[in-house]
Amino acid sequence: MPDHMLDRLLSGFLKPSCLLCQRPAIAAFCLDCTRQLHSCQSTSTCEPLPAQLRLWSWGHYQGPLKRALHQLKYQTCPQIAEPLGLYLAQCWQQSVGQPAANGSIVVVPIPLHAERLQQRGYNQAALIAQSFCRLTGLTYLPQGLQRVRTTVAQHQLGSTQRQQNLHSAFRLGTGWSPSRRQRPVLLIDDIYTTGTTIQAAATELRQGGLQVVGAAVVARATLAKTAPKPPAKKKTVLS
Repeated sequence: MPDHMLDRLLSGFLKPSCLLCQRPAIAAFCLDCTRQLHSCQSTSTCEPLPAQLRLWSWGHYQGPLKRALHQLKYQTCPQIAEPLGLYLAQCWQQSVGQPAANGSIVVVPIPLHAERLQQRGYNQAALIAQSFCRLTGLTYLPQGLQRVRTTVAQHQLGSTQRQQNLHSAFRLGTGWSPSRRQRPVLLIDDIYTTGTTIQAAATELRQGGLQVVGAAVVARATLAKTAPKPPAKKKTVLS
């Protein structure tokens, strides 16, 4: 078979497809999925957190964005991390601009424990951070923080249990040269829910003498508000 016919045949099988719906696409996502993802984009990208931290988030953890992150984490689709990391990087740049001082920031992904990393094959936060740093030009330090204790998935736990679950789960990692120790640190994760993970990671880094400015995440979850209980009915006493 002539080479050009073979190339045409292979191109028919190897056409790029959308990472979410598998339909033909010229980018990571098709136009329809891109529109759906951007419908989840937040209008408020930066907010204050306790302990003098700030949170930058690209979108709301719902609908198409929730499904994309689920595929990234649980359906062995690490390629989704790259475009989501770029979305987050654009959000960061629009929020803080690109002053020269930005280049001094060190980006540290929230780590997985070694056992979970082996099971999944990759750390989704690290992949997002790599993509984020490629666009922003910030320094990427993949081993800056280590997870030294296995933990239960946070979404299965209540607020108090989350704090207990992450107690002593992190330890200062490697790669902190004297010059890097003087630079501000930005944590990267996929989802922010109650902030327990970010707070625990920031506390460990700060105890190691580092300055943590906040965290950047792809999605910010909105916790459901518990409806107040109706007042108890008074018993009628018959005389």
